[in-house]
This record gives sequence, C-alpha cells and structure tokens, in this order.
Amino acid sequence: MNLEITHAQFGVKPPVTKPIPEFLIEVGEEGIRKLAHDHYEKIRDSKISFLFPSNEEDFEKAKEHAADFLIQICGGRAYFTENRGAPKMVQRHARFRIDNESRVEWLELYKPLLLELKDKGVTETSLQSFWNYLNIFSIWMINTK
Repeated sequence: MNLEITHAQFGVKPPVTKPIPEFLIEVGEEGIRKLAHDHYEKIRDSKISFLFPSNEEDFEKAKEHAADFLIQICGGRAYFTENRGAPKMVQRHARFRIDNESRVEWLELYKPLLLELKDKGVTETSLQSFWNYLNIFSIWMINTK
C-alpha cells in the first residue's frame, strides 16, 4: 500500500476519484464512523487542533459531519446532504486558513488508522482507493500559502 502524500501546488485542484464501493462494503458505515471519530481524536492533540472546534459539543458535531460526508462520498446514504445540504466542501472550509503543512498533518494522522484497518482485513485495494481520494481531495482544501 502506498500512503505517499502528493505534492500540492497552491491553486491547482487536480481531478479527484471517489473511493471504490468496496471500501464502504468492507469497512461499513459504523467502521467509517469509527474511522472519522478516531481521526478527530488524533486531531484533538495535534498541531492542527486550532483548525477544529474547541467547544466539545461542536467538536462532536464536526466528527459526525465528517463521518456523514465520508459515508456519502464512499457511496453510502447521503447523510451529509440530508442533514447539512450539498457538501460544497471548498466553500465550507474557506473560513479556515488551511495551508499545505496543515493538509500534510491531517493526512499523516490518517495513516496509522488505515494501517489498523488493513490489520483487520480490509483489502489494500480498498484502502488505497480511500487514501487516493483523501490525498487528492485534501489539496482542494488548501486556501493559504
């Protein structure tokens, strides 16, 4: 499995490919919710925590929104759209100053979680597909040099 982080060129939004349906099938909705939860818990103690809500209730909501988005993007029920409207993630993140260093940290925090899923039997093909999505889509969130 290749968990390399693609170099981001500021202002360039490369084409994004959604994860293959097998990722959702193998991990399941609850597994994706756990993945989002665990990722946010790593964020809480990271150098990018300032980009996330400090209020506990808002932080928990952000976890839920992230899980809803990931389930939807992986081909599951459109929880995010049902609860919050069209994703429009670039616009939703515009108020946060996201630079490439923050993006890299965000991605690095996913790596051990994906390796745990591999150890639990999720195929490398599915995990690579999910990683490829995160890796490229996260470039779209960069809005600060």
